[in-house]
Amino acid sequence: MSKKGLLVGLVVLVIAGIAYFSWSKLKGEGLPAGFVASNGRIEAVEIDISTKTAGRLQDIMVREGDFVKAGQVLAQMDTAQLEARKRQAEAQFRRAKIAIDTAHSLVAQREAEKTSALAVVEQRKAQLDSASKTYARSKQLLTGNAVSQQIVDDSEAAEQSARATLASAQASLAASDAAINAAKAQIVDAEAAVDAAQADIESIETDIADATLKSPRDGRVQYRIAQPGEVLSSGGRVLNLVDLGDVYMTFFLPTAEAGRTSMGSDVRLILDAAPQFTIPAKVSFVADVAQFTPKTVETEEERQKLTFRVRAQIPQELLQKYIQYVKTGLPGMAYVRLDPQAAWPENLERNLVK
Repeated sequence: MSKKGLLVGLVVLVIAGIAYFSWSKLKGEGLPAGFVASNGRIEAVEIDISTKTAGRLQDIMVREGDFVKAGQVLAQMDTAQLEARKRQAEAQFRRAKIAIDTAHSLVAQREAEKTSALAVVEQRKAQLDSASKTYARSKQLLTGNAVSQQIVDDSEAAEQSARATLASAQASLAASDAAINAAKAQIVDAEAAVDAAQADIESIETDIADATLKSPRDGRVQYRIAQPGEVLSSGGRVLNLVDLGDVYMTFFLPTAEAGRTSMGSDVRLILDAAPQFTIPAKVSFVADVAQFTPKTVETEEERQKLTFRVRAQIPQELLQKYIQYVKTGLPGMAYVRLDPQAAWPENLERNLVK
């Protein structure tokens, strides 16, 4: 073999050795006691931006891949029908207010009628009292033959007429009380109609406000599900967002290691796309039930094992600082510190993202 061929062979061996060494470190081989490694993927909570009411999608203000802030307007539904309903409800509100004023006027009128009826009753009582006295006096005079029987009969008839007139006046007074109560009931009905119309207006205004679709969280637009001009049903999806304030890596650990993993355990993440950086994280979830490792895990041998799903949460302040670089779906390695007293290996402390 020539010297040149030998040199090429040595270079190939060195490169292969370096590659194997790097691969071994990424796979967790050679980790000191108290640590475990597993491969996983960066994931985040997805949020569907949906319509509250049915209608036509008027406009979408963002594109796929755009970063959005909490409260930012993302899309607008057509509100023409809602505006028409609001005008109708406002007209009903005005009619109900007028009905209240009319009912109050009617109550005042009925109370005036009652006052008049009271005066008539008092007048009829006075007339009855006078007629009764006249009748009594005429009967007394009849015993002394001072008046004729005809006068006595006439005075008796006058008393009976006055009594009947008083009864009629009292009936009118009672009717005026009933009329007042009826007018007051109309006030209650009109006030209820005002409240109902006001509630209808507020409900429609809420629907109009909800027709402006806003981002509930800081995130990135992942998909545009609907397009302007489409008619959507209630709850129809318009956009899909990734919540960049809730990003984590999901990975799987064997039973023994999962049993030693606790909430809040320190984790270091190294992504395939940026192996030069180490991302700090903490365990935020450990499944209660074991499962077969999913197909996303690299080797068939590993997929045959029962493992526990684990999540390592990336700190929110770190996500906010590097939000432009956050991407979901990226594969990488998670290194979990099982022993809180164990010191991190040097290669997992270098280039720690802060």
